[in-house]
Amino acid sequence: MSVLKGKHILLGVTGGIAAYKAAFLVRLFVKQEAQVKVIMTKDAEEFVTPLTLSTLSKNPVVSSFTDTEKNWNNHVELAEWADLLVIAPATANTIAKMVQGKSDNLLLTTYFSATCPVYVAPAMDLDMYQHDSIQKNITHLSKNKHFVIDPESGELASGLVGKGRMAEPQNIVSYIKNQLSGELPLNHKTVLITAGPTYEAIDPVRFIGNHSSGKMGFALAKVALDLGAKVILVSGPTALDMSHENLDLIRVVSAEQMFKQATEVFSKVDIAIAAAAVSDYRPKHQFDQKIKKSEDGLTLELVKNPDILKTLGQHKTHQFLVGFALETNNEVQNARLKFDQKNLDMIVLNSLQDKGAGFKKDTNKISIITKTDLKRFDTKAKDLVAFDIFQFILQQLNAQ
Repeated sequence: MSVLKGKHILLGVTGGIAAYKAAFLVRLFVKQEAQVKVIMTKDAEEFVTPLTLSTLSKNPVVSSFTDTEKNWNNHVELAEWADLLVIAPATANTIAKMVQGKSDNLLLTTYFSATCPVYVAPAMDLDMYQHDSIQKNITHLSKNKHFVIDPESGELASGLVGKGRMAEPQNIVSYIKNQLSGELPLNHKTVLITAGPTYEAIDPVRFIGNHSSGKMGFALAKVALDLGAKVILVSGPTALDMSHENLDLIRVVSAEQMFKQATEVFSKVDIAIAAAAVSDYRPKHQFDQKIKKSEDGLTLELVKNPDILKTLGQHKTHQFLVGFALETNNEVQNARLKFDQKNLDMIVLNSLQDKGAGFKKDTNKISIITKTDLKRFDTKAKDLVAFDIFQFILQQLNAQ
């Protein structure tokens, strides 16, 4: 999920040729699942129509203190609505007024009422951009907690070539996303998560497996991404899917394949969560052809699969390692034994005795166990359980 999802973005568009790019910028924000409202200056309407921006943003565009029916466009409400204010393009005239405290249009009045982060994307011709007065104004904004998105070099409206053109819309969006991600607790962290079941082939059509749906692991991956992490999700066979620019989804089938992928990347990660329901055993021999039914019984010889979690625990250096335990009896005792044997930092206990827990459900009921703590949680939707797990992990990391 994008860090911009659900964000209220107030886009201010001023009167420069680069105003036409505002349409592309609105579209990109909407694709990031942000809510967008647009304030234009009257000069901006000479370059791009309010109808275009209102259609793309799915919200009315405002440019004056009153609408056509003489109703007041409340600049204070607009400022309070915004999670971030983006002024793009920001002309030399508008930047000067921002510095001087001059408020002669709806955009500037809203700007001076805003308490949210402000992003400014200057756009002007080469010589104007290089002028000492303009540079002083831009520096003033930068020093006063504004995020100035540097203009780019290229051919300008005057025909000159140089620095001054507004940053491309996709670069503005990337800049804002990177800045917001920097405030997230797992920014610059890599999280490994295993999810789903493993299938151990008997013959080309039959396998040994379990009922795991992968929902818990995928919910954990989503929360980790929301917290700013890069996520490596190693998933067994599941109908679930997920895509994100910071997600590496690796599909596997067997326990041996999952073991190979998890151990290969383990040295590169900061947090590892083994949420997969890995088959403990696999058939010693796999038949190349489908086994034909006969009157006699069928005996399968099973051999033990590699223990992924134990191996990770043996090779742990800096990683925070989390295991899962699904138990049916002596739950806490068995979970603590697994905690010690596999050199874990934390274990998440599920009991099949608890209503709402278990495979294929949309809810779960967990307890979290560390070396010194046991915390029980109520039955919740798995996305909320995943959030609880990461909140606990962050508390443990902050306490180290």
